[in-house]
Amino acid sequence: MTTRRQFLHSSAAGLFGAALVSRAQAASIPEAALQDKPDMQPPLVPPNGRPYHPVVTLNGWTLPWRMSNGWKEFHLVAEPVRRQVAPGMTAHLWGYNGQSPGPTIECVEGDKLRIFVTNKLPEHTTIHWHGILLPNGMDGVGGLTQPQIPVGKTFVYEFQMKKSGTFMYHPHADEMVQMAMGMHGFIVVHPKNPSFMKVDRDFVFLINAFDIDPGSYTPKINTMLDFNLWCWNTRVFPGIDPLVVRKGDRVRVRMGNLTMTNHPIHLHGYEFAVTGTDGGWVPESARWPEVTVDMAIGQMRAIEFVADAAGDWAFHCHKSHHTMNAMGHNVPTMIGVDHRGVAEKIIRLVPDYMVMGERGMADMGEMEMPLPDNTLPMMTGTGPFGAIEMGGMFTTVKVRQGLARNDYKDPGWYRHPAGTVAYELQGESPPAARDRPASTPTTQPVLRAKKPAGSAGHH
Repeated sequence: MTTRRQFLHSSAAGLFGAALVSRAQAASIPEAALQDKPDMQPPLVPPNGRPYHPVVTLNGWTLPWRMSNGWKEFHLVAEPVRRQVAPGMTAHLWGYNGQSPGPTIECVEGDKLRIFVTNKLPEHTTIHWHGILLPNGMDGVGGLTQPQIPVGKTFVYEFQMKKSGTFMYHPHADEMVQMAMGMHGFIVVHPKNPSFMKVDRDFVFLINAFDIDPGSYTPKINTMLDFNLWCWNTRVFPGIDPLVVRKGDRVRVRMGNLTMTNHPIHLHGYEFAVTGTDGGWVPESARWPEVTVDMAIGQMRAIEFVADAAGDWAFHCHKSHHTMNAMGHNVPTMIGVDHRGVAEKIIRLVPDYMVMGERGMADMGEMEMPLPDNTLPMMTGTGPFGAIEMGGMFTTVKVRQGLARNDYKDPGWYRHPAGTVAYELQGESPPAARDRPASTPTTQPVLRAKKPAGSAGHH
């Protein structure tokens, strides 16, 4: 077995940080697990090492490891990937081990990690371990704390997890391009004491965004703010997994924001507490009840609640254009415009022309319109009562009585008890009673402004 000394001796820079792996040492590198399906995988129960309750990654999976002389060894492969954003659309991205985002890395406070990173991109890369306390030479900033990882080469990072919490990994090399192409992943460090911060269900996802023109497959990497696909784990509604919860469970949801703007994440039907940040766990005395948590750029948050109310509860970003799919930013507002006469003339030339927008945009969520290849409707999704009219960062928390402990299968739509659904008033609707407005004087006072006589004293 190759020793730590041999690994670090393989590069002069490796004496102080991430080390290049030689051809001989490559024979001892653990196998790189791959996943090319967008389906949520079951939680990975630890086969060795300290026990912990594993997380569930929305539309994702946890990276397996092997034990080697007290070190947990992982293998990440940076490479071009294809990711289904939702049924009907696939994006050509960069990621890790066949996916964007990359697999979740799980370990325990105090664990020693050895992470091999193989570069199969067309350019150099690194990995920064966002929020992890580690030696400076393992921090992953290309040119500053380590050499860049050349194309076709493998570097090794070694460090010990000093604290539990919620963290991320992403490149610090050609960062604008590589992160815009989907290169990031989640790190969960479980407490050494399994009873500390214990929950029954623990979900994780990263918030990311892309600008992909209708009909195309590759993101525009120079976009700064006007993204048109707002994602959780590189998925948009209706492709985002529901968070399936057993009634009575204590639930944690861990989130990280790697977009170029903030996101107010809102949960219906519950109040929750923010129990963790990327800086650590929040003491109970410092928490307060919330229904929306604002995720700033580069931040991590963990929220917790007790699932005591059954139902299908909406869970989404509260920026309304972030719950839509590929949208046109320059579409004019037609609300209130009577364009029947113009429409009649257009229909003579274009028989299939449809008038839309004068009553709002809801028609787009109810009708099927021809779209370019590899393009999603702007508003979509069908629920038990009709069109949901959502997209982007939207899913549901499905709380059900009697689920098995590790049952994360979608239970279908909630069956509401009789008398608990909003209903239409039968018969003729009565006129709405309105108070008369307060009487106003028939003549309004005239306000006059006096113009200064001069500019003396002003410079």
